[in-house]
Amino acid sequence: MSYTPEMRESIKKVEATRPARLGKPFPRMAPEEKQELLERFHPDYRPEGFREIRVGPNKGEKAMKELVDILEGRSHLTSDMLDLDRIDYDTDVLIIGGGGAGASAALLARENGAKVILVTKLRFGDANTMMAQGGIQAADKPNDSPIIHYLDVMGGGGFANDPDLVEALVMDAPLVIQWLESLGVMFDKEPDGTMFTIHGGGTSRKRMHSAGDYTGASIMRALRDEVLSYPEDITIMEFAPAIELLMDEKGQVAGAVLENLETGEHLVVRAKCTIIATGDTGRLHYQGFATTNHYGATGDGLVLAYRVGAKLIHQDTYQFHPTGAAYPEQIVGQLVTAKVRGLGAQVVNADGEQFVYHLETRDAEAAAIIRECTERGKGVETPSGMRGVWLDSPMIDIIHGPGTIEGRLPAMVRQFKRFGIDITVDPILVYPTAHYQNGGIAIEPDGSVKGVPNLYAAGAVTGGVHGRNRLMGNSLLEITVFGRRAGRAAALRAKEVRLGKLTLAHVDDWHRQLEEAGIGTNIVSPILLPDYTRKVR
Repeated sequence: MSYTPEMRESIKKVEATRPARLGKPFPRMAPEEKQELLERFHPDYRPEGFREIRVGPNKGEKAMKELVDILEGRSHLTSDMLDLDRIDYDTDVLIIGGGGAGASAALLARENGAKVILVTKLRFGDANTMMAQGGIQAADKPNDSPIIHYLDVMGGGGFANDPDLVEALVMDAPLVIQWLESLGVMFDKEPDGTMFTIHGGGTSRKRMHSAGDYTGASIMRALRDEVLSYPEDITIMEFAPAIELLMDEKGQVAGAVLENLETGEHLVVRAKCTIIATGDTGRLHYQGFATTNHYGATGDGLVLAYRVGAKLIHQDTYQFHPTGAAYPEQIVGQLVTAKVRGLGAQVVNADGEQFVYHLETRDAEAAAIIRECTERGKGVETPSGMRGVWLDSPMIDIIHGPGTIEGRLPAMVRQFKRFGIDITVDPILVYPTAHYQNGGIAIEPDGSVKGVPNLYAAGAVTGGVHGRNRLMGNSLLEITVFGRRAGRAAALRAKEVRLGKLTLAHVDDWHRQLEEAGIGTNIVSPILLPDYTRKVR
């Protein structure tokens, strides 16, 4: 499958305008222009996509309907379903989630003397971390500094970020790069051995470190291998998602109830400290958007934490990556890494006209593409009726020399070659795709969940780090920075914890709140896996 004849006609226009575009930088948006664009076209500003939360710590606030549905869901359990005196596993630190944040937390918890159990819904490493491509930010060049990185992060997030979390992110960043390299991550380097870095959307310095366009996979493999080398201290339990947190009679989080996906058996895990690292919510398919997220990204950790009193922050904002694949249909929504734009590829419409600066922040870039395909009617239509715009990938080899695309973007080349598309010759058709939960559980800089004793969180399940919009390369940084911090803090806290009698009384209280609010939902959450069952009338 290659491009249709109609698409080929549009590609001819892209090729015709390319020489002029190469020598003419497109202007960045002024702040006022960007805000107007967002309010008119970004999904975060569509009132019909939101509703009020009617129960819990964020009662009265708004979030996307799909998220509210699971937050207001009924539990899988009631307090009388299990004998909590029969404990199946006992540990210092329980980590819920097997991606980069969970793995980082496990390593630092072990390093600080804790016995760890890491549980994961799918296989260890089946996570968005494995799918992240573009890179990881760190200010480690002579013309850069954590202060400049800090300003970029705050500006990209609309200055809604938690300043203390941003400080932790940027100050730990150079250390994290050094740590990951020591674990075996092969970052791209210049011939003299210095780190090869490029720009990302919203960066004022070249600080994007990468390992080809397999950066997340390289990081996840290194972390997973390191975790698996300590079986005496870190126990891995696969296909065993947490379906409810446990509390004790003192009001402390005291572990979790797991469900064995193969047998349906419930398992009680008592833990002095618990770390939630369950990742994103993209598989809720907000407002009908396709997603880059892996199959298990269903917001489980948000539900678990919310029921024990954790407050969410910025839960009303979600990042739609501007360049998800729009063609061929088999990979619609799959990520086309921002590194393609970082290397110079421009976004152009059906007539080959550039309509937005290629390194605008992701929210603005996505909104501009939606505007081009809707109000302006200058998108390219696919056989299935979807519309997209061109990401002019051949520009990269023109700018940097032949072979750059194959050398720097091998995953992208392979992804499209399977369908007869050569991105070194032809552009890529793209459209925004649901990518990243900007908000989440409110945490302190050490990863502890505000107001909930013995509960920690790290990674995409948390909020505050990125404000209302995340910059490219800060997600892989976030999972490692805050995974490490949460793991260390939880291990140290576990040495002081004295747990009381286990209870699920908070679940009964939750069901009572639902009844008092008049919420007669049929949804049981966490939903664990997306429902793609074909509906038959």
